[in-house]
Amino acid sequence: MRDVYIPATIKVHLGRPNENARDVEVPFVDYIKNVASSEIYPNWPQNALHANILAQISFALNRVYTEHYRNRGYDFDITNSPAVDQAYVHGREIFDSISALADDIFNNYVVRYGNVEPLFLQYCDGRTATCEGMSQWGSYELAKQGKTPYEILTYYYGDNLSIVRNAPIYGNVPSYPGTPIKEGDRGANVQSIQEQLLRIRKNYPLLPSPGAADGIFGPQTKQAVVEFQKTFNLEPDGIVGKSTWYKLNYVYVAVKKLAELDSEGEEMKNERPGYFDREVREGDVGRDVTLYQYFLQTVALYNSLVSSPAVSGTFDPATRQSVKSFQQYYGLPETGILNSATIRELYNVYIGILLRTLPPPAEVPDFPREIFKIGSVDPYVAQIRTYLLALSTKYPQIFMPFVSDTFDVETEAAVEAFQKLMGLDADGTVGRDTWNALTEEYKKVYAQAKEAGQNYNFDREYASFRNM
Repeated sequence: MRDVYIPATIKVHLGRPNENARDVEVPFVDYIKNVASSEIYPNWPQNALHANILAQISFALNRVYTEHYRNRGYDFDITNSPAVDQAYVHGREIFDSISALADDIFNNYVVRYGNVEPLFLQYCDGRTATCEGMSQWGSYELAKQGKTPYEILTYYYGDNLSIVRNAPIYGNVPSYPGTPIKEGDRGANVQSIQEQLLRIRKNYPLLPSPGAADGIFGPQTKQAVVEFQKTFNLEPDGIVGKSTWYKLNYVYVAVKKLAELDSEGEEMKNERPGYFDREVREGDVGRDVTLYQYFLQTVALYNSLVSSPAVSGTFDPATRQSVKSFQQYYGLPETGILNSATIRELYNVYIGILLRTLPPPAEVPDFPREIFKIGSVDPYVAQIRTYLLALSTKYPQIFMPFVSDTFDVETEAAVEAFQKLMGLDADGTVGRDTWNALTEEYKKVYAQAKEAGQNYNFDREYASFRNM
């Protein structure tokens, strides 16, 4: 019998099985959040939410595991019709309480003792419809009586239930060790956290260092975890629970893949008007695709209504769906093609997110007495690229797509564009004069960002900065 795993994505048919309707491919955890937000109420007792979400996960996994629809010739995993499957409303609002719980239990599911197949847990609302399975409103009443999620499930489905926890996720994502990792802990899991934070920090230089990757969870590592959690909208408790564990891995994989852009050494046009005139669509491969996938992943980290593609360099169906979800949310034609308008908006929103993590001017160091040029690999290069990325919001001649510690041809082109604007010797290297000019201009942009307000709405978070 084959193993059960949590799929990275699930393909949903937006209609009844035989109905002519489109399919959408979304991350599995986002699918569960959507179903739960569509079928139950966020203010229900936590145990009722927990039991219902476990039932929804098990139901969906059963459809995937048994290939219920694919064995019938369909090219999707599940429908959004509550008459035969679960309610899924594409593009709907996700409730915070449901999102947080789903992040924590999305790779748990229910089986019968002695079986591996996820149990097909049928249920109904218990008011307008009744069934042999769980009554959702009945689960609400049981939770109010103090019943645990497991007790609620066994009340409806019998005592011979077992909950599988921390099932593997397709795509070689390390499984959560099972218990939270916190200050005072030691071992390989702590070392893995520290190594991931150190690598992520190259692309997010505002994050503090966790210290040496020595496997000891000390105060410095805790502070790095807290800042990571703040940056990625997690509870900033300094403890690596399940949600933080998987978010760390998710971001780590994304920035590692992005690092391949530096190693390829290919030159991209630094003038944004020319850059945004490109068009990328399904079937395309290459460096541009990798970059756009990274932008989409970054946006998806902050916006659950935008699906997240893998950073693979191949414009696959999941990337097309991610583009469409982005276009839908930001009011663009839903073509699934990265045309000029979509690329501009994607870049704008991505930059808007990064503006939220700009280091304050007080943290800007003095010139380190070294000339930075092509080939330089240094944390100070990440600082230079951070400045350039911020300045690109003010000067369209500058194009800096992401932060890293490598001084490549893109960095040289952006530095040269900046030097021309400032009337400096345009040699593309960063000496004392260029460093000082960069820091002074950066302080101005930072002040403008603060004046515009740092707690702006994500819906149009970049809008305040477009005309700076």
